[in-house]
Amino acid sequence: MPVVLGSGEHRYSVVENWAKLPDGWEFRDVAAVAVDSKDQVYVFNRGEHPMMVFDRDGNFLRSWGEGLFRRAHGIHIDADDNLYCTDDGDHTVRKCTTEGKVLLTIGVPEAPAPFMSGKPFNRCTHTALSPRGDIYVSDGYGNACVHKYTPDGRHLMSWGTSGTGPGEFNLVHNIASDPDGWVYVADRENHRVQVFDGNGKYEAQWNNLHRPCALYCCNGAHGPRFIVGELGPGMPVNLKYLNLGPRLSVVDKTGQLLARLGGEDGPGTQAGRFLAPHGLAVDSRGDIYVGEVSYTNWSTSFPDTPMPRPLRSLQKLAKVA
Repeated sequence: MPVVLGSGEHRYSVVENWAKLPDGWEFRDVAAVAVDSKDQVYVFNRGEHPMMVFDRDGNFLRSWGEGLFRRAHGIHIDADDNLYCTDDGDHTVRKCTTEGKVLLTIGVPEAPAPFMSGKPFNRCTHTALSPRGDIYVSDGYGNACVHKYTPDGRHLMSWGTSGTGPGEFNLVHNIASDPDGWVYVADRENHRVQVFDGNGKYEAQWNNLHRPCALYCCNGAHGPRFIVGELGPGMPVNLKYLNLGPRLSVVDKTGQLLARLGGEDGPGTQAGRFLAPHGLAVDSRGDIYVGEVSYTNWSTSFPDTPMPRPLRSLQKLAKVA
């Protein structure tokens, strides 16, 4: 019997061994996932083939990005199936076609802004688009801010600084927007998601989260719903604590918890357990694709256990009708 996660209308069946990789290939860390209008799945990973594309049944279609990306981190797809690929290794966001043609590059490859300068970019992490097509970039590991650009890549403004107060960040790790133009920022090490208007004005925050890492907005009949990928403990002192993740949480626009998927028993490689949910996407049928940075996280979660190879870095959760 397949493992089922969640509760109520948010129930999902784990699809094991979904992706059919070519012989000898592996994902390594899957940093991000996107789904296009044809339900083709784009897997942005840190292996030899940075972008791998599959159909919804997991059949391999093609790969691209070899020699282009240094370290995959985030991916967002727009209504025209253009992919915004965030590379924290070379400090850029590249807008690409579904075949890998680069249409726009924001940032200068291999030229990071000074650490914590507030200038773009120093290890940027993810992108989101406003309803009018403005581009928001979360930035990231070497900064503590969000940058806003026009659709053609002209810088408009930035906001945020390091700290714990409203509008301050401690590792701004992911970003999403909704049809009303609100901007949601995963403030990972402050254990919260902060909510802003389209010009960076602080509005609210969601607090009942543990190291929110992945963030995905689903637009439905009842308004936006969000899936949050949460990391487990990152310190030896609380490594064995339960109910802290890694897990997925489903929340509404106010941050009210609707369901949790996994996380009760800590990290693991068994079906229905997670190691490090880092990127999320949802297809037209409501199935969830979860990218995990499992190789990077293994030594944190299991410091005394040899790493198995290959290590799972991608899961599909099929929505239960």
